[in-house]
Amino acid sequence: MQRHVALAVEPRRHPFRTHVRRVAAYEQRMRDDRDVRLFVLSFAAFFICISTFIL
Repeated sequence: MQRHVALAVEPRRHPFRTHVRRVAAYEQRMRDDRDVRLFVLSFAAFFICISTFIL
């Protein structure tokens, strides 16, 4: 006897595992966003310091 296994394109996963993947992806996006914020904050602080010394 042969069994025919129907494979889906995306295997079914436990809901907790899919939730953990979503949270990890969200945290990765937030981490990337923090880098941009830090750059903008540093650039603004540098600009304010230099313009204060010039004036």
